[in-house]
Order: sequence, then structure tokens, then C-alpha cells
Amino acid sequence: MADRLLIIEDEDTLCESLKRVFSRDYEVDAAGSAEEALDILAENNYSLIISDIILPGMNGIELLKIVRERTPDQLFIIMTAYASLETAVEALRSGAYDYVMKPIIHEEIKQIVKNALNQKALKAENILLRKQLEKEYDFSRIIGESPAIKKIIGEVKKFADARSNVLLLGETGTGKELLARAIHFNSKRADKPFIPINCSAIPENLLESEFFGHVKGAFTGAVSFKKGLFEEANGGTVFLDEIGNLSMGLQSKLLRVLEDYHIRPVGGTQSVKVDLRFICATNKNLEAAVKEGVFREDLYYRVNVITIKLPPLRERKEDIEPLVKYLIQKYSGDLGKPAMEMENETLQLLAEYHWPGNIRELQNIIERAILIADDGVIGAEQLPDNVKTKMSFTDQVLDDRLSIEDYTKTFIQKYQHDFTEQQLADMLGITRKSLWEKRKRWGINRA
Repeated sequence: MADRLLIIEDEDTLCESLKRVFSRDYEVDAAGSAEEALDILAENNYSLIISDIILPGMNGIELLKIVRERTPDQLFIIMTAYASLETAVEALRSGAYDYVMKPIIHEEIKQIVKNALNQKALKAENILLRKQLEKEYDFSRIIGESPAIKKIIGEVKKFADARSNVLLLGETGTGKELLARAIHFNSKRADKPFIPINCSAIPENLLESEFFGHVKGAFTGAVSFKKGLFEEANGGTVFLDEIGNLSMGLQSKLLRVLEDYHIRPVGGTQSVKVDLRFICATNKNLEAAVKEGVFREDLYYRVNVITIKLPPLRERKEDIEPLVKYLIQKYSGDLGKPAMEMENETLQLLAEYHWPGNIRELQNIIERAILIADDGVIGAEQLPDNVKTKMSFTDQVLDDRLSIEDYTKTFIQKYQHDFTEQQLADMLGITRKSLWEKRKRWGINRA
């Protein structure tokens, strides 16, 4: 549907001229006075109103105030032949999007109208996206019937609105980021940014700049000012995934932010105050890291105000069936496939599997099964070989008495085609660089 414009101008020649200009792209109505415009507005809605200031009877500023009082988000552009600083300030303070000086230049006013409508469309799109995100990350989307999951949701609801920092513990793939998003979108910060940062995915030498931003010339390659992600998230939530991988130097700088909530760009001299909530996550044992001297004790206590431990999937087997039903519905829709069912024997195989990759591994398996299933039924033949075997990988490792090195090598060979490099590294508790070095040493080709 085309946008509708209302032009309010008592000079007939100019009014007709503007109608011709805008009628090519929009539906256009016109009025010769503010009073006539109010009658029209009582029966019609308009994307944007363009009004002269000097009108017979009520003037354009008075009309603007009445319209904005009735419809606070109404776009309004003022035209004037007697522009002054006072006129402009009054128009903008009263809620005008912009003002245009007479004589009217058609290309100028067309561009102003285009910009205004684009901004309105973007705002509406952002509101819709925000509502979709809030729905997507509602607590009801955290699937599970196990006592452990119900307990976690109950606890999270109690502190979701607080500013207190949260530490999420759990193996890779247990849903830490999903829970972090649910906390954010069910808090008072829901209309502000949620900025996720994977501390192990960004090179160490770039992390500080990503966190704090940098000024021009701060280092080689800093050709302009860059705002950091912490400042981008102002008023909202920062999710620091794999915080256990931060270097001691960055831990120290993060600690200062958590103490006074001021950030300073790399190479800068001025600090900026920010309002942030931090949700951190790790699959490492931070208490052990503190004892080993690789994680600051004072930082640990700062991020560990509220702790939630997400159980691995193998400890919440009763959640596998509802998760499978949800994922089948989700991926069937995403992949344009008809609704599918899973055979009971296949579901039993999933229940008996050890799930080293947790929910992320289950997602991959269900998506793959839906892609290759032909008759609307997911059977055992659509599952990977390692899932169909009765003995889990962990049981096999214990049975074969593998060393840590042999375990790591076997794990990489077994799961390298089921997960990304980052996911494999996270599961093994090593960096991607270490994973690459191990591949090279053992001659394991990714392809």
C-alpha cells in the first residue's frame, strides 16, 4: 500500500504544484486551512503531513501541537517563507520532523519526505523485530520438562530484572547464549541492545579494540575512530561467551569496567560512562583457573554475583523427547519439508546416546535427518553411525583406556564433520589455534 500524504497550503498554485510532485509516488490529499485539515484527519490516516506555518485561522505550529497530542508518532514537516532560528526551534520542539524554507525546491522536499518515510519504516521494522525477538526468547522457548530446567527458569525469573551480573556455567552446546538472551529480553533492558561477544573467536590482539573501541592512529591500521561494543551496548546487556579464555591483561581492563562502568577507547584520553549488565559464560572451571593463577580472583567475584549451571543433555534425558518434537517442527518449517514423525526405536537411540555436543549436536542431527528423510518418518537409518551404536563415545574411551592425547585425537577424528572448528575447540576446552596445531601434528586433514 502506497504511503499517504496530506498537504496543508492556502496558496493554490503551490498546493497544486506539490500535489503533482508527490502524486507520482504517493497518494496525496490537500487542505487549505488547519481547520479543514483536522476534519480530514478525523476520518483518514496519513504517513506524513506537510503544512505551511502561515494559514488562515489556526497556524501550522498550533496544528502541529494538536496533531502530535492526538497521534504522538505522526510525521510532520513545516514549510515557511519566514524562517528564523526561533521558528525552527519551536517547530522541532513541537515535534516536527523537519522544516523547509520557501520558495520550495522540489528535489529538496522530495528527499526530506523520502528520508522521513524511510526512517518511519525502519522504526516500525525495529519494533516488529523487537517483538519477534521477545517472543523468540520468551522463557517458554526454553524447552524441557526436567526438574533441573524448571528450577533454572524459576530462578532466572526472580533476577531477570536486576542489574546484577550473571555467570552461566555449562558444557558447550547446553544453551548458555539462549538463556542469556532470555534473561535480557525478559528484563527492563529488553528495548536496549544485546551484544554477544565470543572471547575465543576474536584474535587476542583485536579484543581490546572490540571491547573499548579506538581513536584514529591508536595503532597501525586504526585509520578512523571506532566505537567499541561496550559503548554500542550502552543501556543494554553484554554477553561475554567463553570469558575463561581472556588474557590476564584484558581481565584487568574488564575488571576496571565492572568497578566504575567507565570505558576508554584504545589510544584515547577521555572516558565514557556506560550503563551495562554483564552476562558471562564459560565451559571451564573458573574456581580451578583462579587457583592456578590464570583467572583473576577479584574478576571472578565480580562476574559471579549470580551463578546458573546448565546441566548437560545426558543428565536431563527426559528433555530429549520434547526437544526432538520442537526441533522437528522448527527444521521442517525452515527447510520447507512436510511435518515429520520419529519412530519410537529412533527416539530410544537418541535417549541412550551420551551427547558430547549436547543440544547443539542434537540440533545438527535432527536437521540432517530431516534433509535426508524421504517418507515423512525419521528412522534409525537417518541417524549418524556414532548415535546408532549402543556404546557411547565416552564409554568407548573408558573401555579402551585412552590417554588424554589419544582421547583428543580420537574425538577430533570422530566429530570433525559434525561440528565447526570453534565448536570442536570449545568441546575440548582448547583454542582454535591449539586445535589447528594438533591437526597438523597428527596429520588429520579437515577435508
